[in-house]
Amino acid sequence: MLNIHHIVCNMLQENCYVVSDETKECVIIDCGVFFDKDKEALKKYITDNQLKPSRLLATHGHVDHNLGNAFVYDTYGLQPEVHEDDSQLLEHLPEQAAYLLNMPLEEPQPPLAPCLTEAHTIQWGNHCFTIIHTPGHTEGSCVFYCAEEGIAFTGDTLFRGSVGRVDLPGGSMFKMMQSIRHLSQLPDTTRVFSGHGPETTIGYELAHNPYLDR
Repeated sequence: MLNIHHIVCNMLQENCYVVSDETKECVIIDCGVFFDKDKEALKKYITDNQLKPSRLLATHGHVDHNLGNAFVYDTYGLQPEVHEDDSQLLEHLPEQAAYLLNMPLEEPQPPLAPCLTEAHTIQWGNHCFTIIHTPGHTEGSCVFYCAEEGIAFTGDTLFRGSVGRVDLPGGSMFKMMQSIRHLSQLPDTTRVFSGHGPETTIGYELAHNPYLDR
């Protein structure tokens, strides 16, 4: 069974997830911790639950989902992992911060781990994620899906009642709709954990989200 803890962080109210199982091994997904309170909340949860962070995963390369990468690298020695089509975004995080957030990002950024593709599976603890490539929000947006537990981390591709924006560089409404159709084939009971906002399910989205159909 997976334990899923989320921290709403930074100025864009981004969801950072810590996912663990009975082995106490955990992965950190979309680490946008930026303010001191964000970083303290992340570290406290990991320490209090005696967790062992083993992977730092990013559903895509936008800066609000990766503001905490340097903190996690300095604290736990983990390098960020992102789909190969978004590697350039992570390599230019300070430029993104200036362009999208109008703020400097002065701390040195960690080196990237080998890039992810759909051919990979992410093994950790007693569980694994498959990678579903979902371009549209960015070229390298992807979903981390655990079929065994019926859980999907969708980043900024699928939200409760909506989908991610497509007006930033690398965005495409055509590709977004293809990706959403792909996700709509997941079981209705699949729990969806998005990059912003509340949890939902594929079934709920099929019934209420105007972008989803089968």
